[in-house]
Amino acid sequence: MRINFDKVINRKETYCTQWDFTEDRFGKSDVLPFSISDMDFQSPPEILRAIAEHVKHGIFGYTRWNHDAYKSAIAHWYKSRFSTDISDEWIVYSPSVIYSISTLIVILTNETDQVILQTPGYDAFFKQLSASGREMVQNPLIYKNSSYSIDFDLLERQLSNPKAKILLFCNPHNPTGRVWSHRELQNIVDLCEKHHVKIISDDIHMDIVYQNHRYTPITDITGNPDNVFICTSASKTFNTPSLGGSYAFIPDEKVRDQFLAIMKQRDGLSSATIFGVLSIIEGYNHAAYWVDELVAYLYDNMKLVSSFIQEELPNMTFKIPESTYLAWIDCSKLHPSDDEIQDFLVNIGNVGIMSGGVYHVSEGKFLRMNLGCPRDKLVDGLERLKKSVQKIELLL
Repeated sequence: MRINFDKVINRKETYCTQWDFTEDRFGKSDVLPFSISDMDFQSPPEILRAIAEHVKHGIFGYTRWNHDAYKSAIAHWYKSRFSTDISDEWIVYSPSVIYSISTLIVILTNETDQVILQTPGYDAFFKQLSASGREMVQNPLIYKNSSYSIDFDLLERQLSNPKAKILLFCNPHNPTGRVWSHRELQNIVDLCEKHHVKIISDDIHMDIVYQNHRYTPITDITGNPDNVFICTSASKTFNTPSLGGSYAFIPDEKVRDQFLAIMKQRDGLSSATIFGVLSIIEGYNHAAYWVDELVAYLYDNMKLVSSFIQEELPNMTFKIPESTYLAWIDCSKLHPSDDEIQDFLVNIGNVGIMSGGVYHVSEGKFLRMNLGCPRDKLVDGLERLKKSVQKIELLL
């Protein structure tokens, strides 16, 4: 089946965070948004049909997730896509990836403990750790020749601190788009096991991987799966975040029991949404072809951005990432500050692109542009970006 990802669908007046609430992020309501990481594409037809059938049924009572249909769909996906065997016992539902991470941090640490994370990083991590009361230790990635790598020497020094209890990892990495190699993952696992540090890995972008790169679940690397926890979802893959729900792999039985008790007894969040459950079952069992077509379309979007910047915006640099639909654009050669660049984008180009400062960049200036959209929108956005940058350059 050939999916028409060029189809433009009006998302305004649907209570859409990206389109209806641009003023919250950019101070204006009429900017063309490339911000929050959802896509402007309809979900796979298999998911839409399953939801439509359930709507016809018309009863929306409490829903269970702990059954074979849900868990076997997840296990099937990992076996067919990543050649990975996942034990049904490891799988737990969660209302969101961030909830999973937050709850695991509560279980695995005390308030005096340290959590290490790489920067730049997903902005919600910083807010979450700040609210948790745990000490956040930043491990800046090395940026060289438009690519990122892990500073393993610094990481080992940080892991060796007796207060270090968790490495909050991201694979593939948001916002840089790195897909960590088997060797890098092995180094991470070896160092964490050496220093008795647990790994919580946010793998939500796992299905959007390009060309010769391959996502490897960190559970495949470790000799002791009880030391690692994967928190992920199908929401990025099938564009279903508002349907609700995510899942986690928690191999450690004691931790898994604690997690489920907190979710059900303390927080009252163990009842899944029926549409979230259906999206997992239908998407993972029947929509692999759709993901393949999506990844090909997104990669063409990445190539368009690369050629446009190279030809039209020589003072900016962009290297196609290994994964995600997020273009991480280096604008360090532009003299204005991050805030000033944002002012030009919003008020000259009427375009909303996230500032790299949101993701705690330690070196350089960047923009994070969401390319999960039809090509016509992307071309319009690039022209608006060009208009903004040309105005900046004229004033220098």
